[in-house]
Amino acid sequence: MTTTVSFASASDTREQKPQLRELAPDVYGYISDFDPNCGFVVGDAQVVLIDTRPTPRMARDFLAAIRTVTDKPIKTIVLTHYHAVRVMGASAFDEVEQVIASNGTLDWIRTRGQADFDSEVGRFPRLFAGVEEIPGLTFPTMSFQGQMSLWLGPRPGTGRELRLMALGRGHSSGDTVAWLPDCGVLFSGDVVENHCGVYAGDAYIGDWAGTLDAVRALNPHVLVPGRGAVLRDEAACAEAIGLTKAFLSTLLDSVKAGIAAGDTLRGCFARAEAAMTPRFGHWPVFQHVLPFDVSRAYDELRGIEHPVVWTAERDRELWQVLRGE
Repeated sequence: MTTTVSFASASDTREQKPQLRELAPDVYGYISDFDPNCGFVVGDAQVVLIDTRPTPRMARDFLAAIRTVTDKPIKTIVLTHYHAVRVMGASAFDEVEQVIASNGTLDWIRTRGQADFDSEVGRFPRLFAGVEEIPGLTFPTMSFQGQMSLWLGPRPGTGRELRLMALGRGHSSGDTVAWLPDCGVLFSGDVVENHCGVYAGDAYIGDWAGTLDAVRALNPHVLVPGRGAVLRDEAACAEAIGLTKAFLSTLLDSVKAGIAAGDTLRGCFARAEAAMTPRFGHWPVFQHVLPFDVSRAYDELRGIEHPVVWTAERDRELWQVLRGE
């Protein structure tokens, strides 16, 4: 019988103090132990944020860190994808003129953004302290298909290029990586994790490996993963990409074996947990993500192409089935 584990991250009460990390000239990460990472790029006339934080309260700490290195106006927010823990702090930045996301992310917000918000508040109570300040969902003012470039010089089309690329479905239907070709720095969002549990509850798991191959082909020198420490050389970046792929392939293989053997969802979960724990069980948030990951893998392998929308009620029901006594 599976041992009872407290729901999602309900027992996670240890505050994490993110640290400002310089990644290249005028490029910074705001890096936690294993909370979602974000960052920013300082251009000639503005600051561009790569994701925000879960709430305005937490985003104000991010703003204070930015102000230790620049007083330029923060005019643009780039969303690597849409999960509430990454985007609901946007309203703390009152100078912002544009919020940019992929077309896939815009569609995701329209179809499931509110349900995701309600679900994540229940999953991550520590991260959503101050939730009452959030004015509503964060919508992009501009969306793109495939890729687009922001030019950070004094005039349009000049200066440093920040290239936004939707390389394929993976962690979500709209994942975007933010790439600085001049210095080899990549903000991957949750497409790549560094020794942290890989959340696949809203994923296209079968497509994700190809998206990771496209990330690898960029040969990043520095990579800010969705969670975990910054990777600071090509070998470390490649290793993190490979480990993310290994996590996902082990998940899919174990659930596929369970389905072939006639296992129920709970049986597939037990099989996946046994297969994955020796290699990945010590990673932060592993216990949190695994039920959602197995549920999505089970659906995808049985022909359900698009992830079923999570709600607070569905979260609890799944947890009881897979983690309850």
